[in-house]
Amino acid sequence: MSTAQGARARARIEVTSAIKDEARRQLAAEGAAKLSLRAVARELGMVSSALYRYFPSRDDLLTALIIDAYDSLGEAAEAAHTAAADTGPLRRWVAVCEAVRGWALDHPHEYALIYGSPVPGYKAPDTTVPAASRVGLLLTGIVRDAHQDVGVARTPIPAELRPEAERLTADLAPGLPPEVTMALVAAWAQVYGLVGFELFGQFNRVVEDRETFFRYAVSRIAHGVGLVFPEKA
Repeated sequence: MSTAQGARARARIEVTSAIKDEARRQLAAEGAAKLSLRAVARELGMVSSALYRYFPSRDDLLTALIIDAYDSLGEAAEAAHTAAADTGPLRRWVAVCEAVRGWALDHPHEYALIYGSPVPGYKAPDTTVPAASRVGLLLTGIVRDAHQDVGVARTPIPAELRPEAERLTADLAPGLPPEVTMALVAAWAQVYGLVGFELFGQFNRVVEDRETFFRYAVSRIAHGVGLVFPEKA
């Protein structure tokens, strides 16, 4: 790459970053539904036609912000998992869940973008799936490690639910018992429900020691998934 090409590439990275930073500011101020490329361009002192060279549409910009948010959340969860690598599956599960909560509290508007109300007229493309899957894959990996080591407890499921459980297992968690996969999917919803309740105010005047409550709640959720065996020292 020539010096001129390198300078252009760096400039593009810088402008792209500035556009996304301004878009995040607008998310915080107005919400995702009101995000406007023209407003972003105006705040950056750009003409709209110049901004369209970076993001051809509002949806393209939203997609970039969504992928960034999922990746940032995934990085936080993976760092917590690495830090707890020498502990047992239950402690690793709790560490990852606490990292999700911590990230959400630090990035409330980005959390709302990926786990709040859908943006009218926007449909996330498949390119968001790898980033969106990072935390789920991490939690599934913890349960799979436990299944292959100390084992996991299995809660029976109704016969009429087994075909769905087997389909989900094939799609999401090959090698795990279908009963465990169903519990994992329920756990995913419960963990993010807890975070959302805290972030969006449903725990106001209800739960005061929210950190301790969250740790207890996600531990109980882990038990529901089957992580009920003694922890390693």
